Amino acid sequence: MLIPKIRLQFAQRLKEERKKAKLTQEEVAESIEVSVRYYQMLESKKPTAIKIDTIEKIAKTFRVNPAKLLEFNS
Repeated sequence: MLIPKIRLQFAQRLKEERKKAKLTQEEVAESIEVSVRYYQMLESKKPTAIKIDTIEKIAKTFRVNPAKLLEFNS
């Protein structure tokens, strides 16, 4: 199955922002009330789809605007 480019870009953005926030995957998962495995899938090379509500929770955890998580280089 071909992974949509936007999911791959989002996964990379999550990883970058999480590291900037100096958080572990476990800390983020706990903060947004999802399993660590689910969060790991979001940052993986085969990322799963994500709900807009979850993006908002992640943005709050990282203390960024949700739009920041959706900014990608062409």
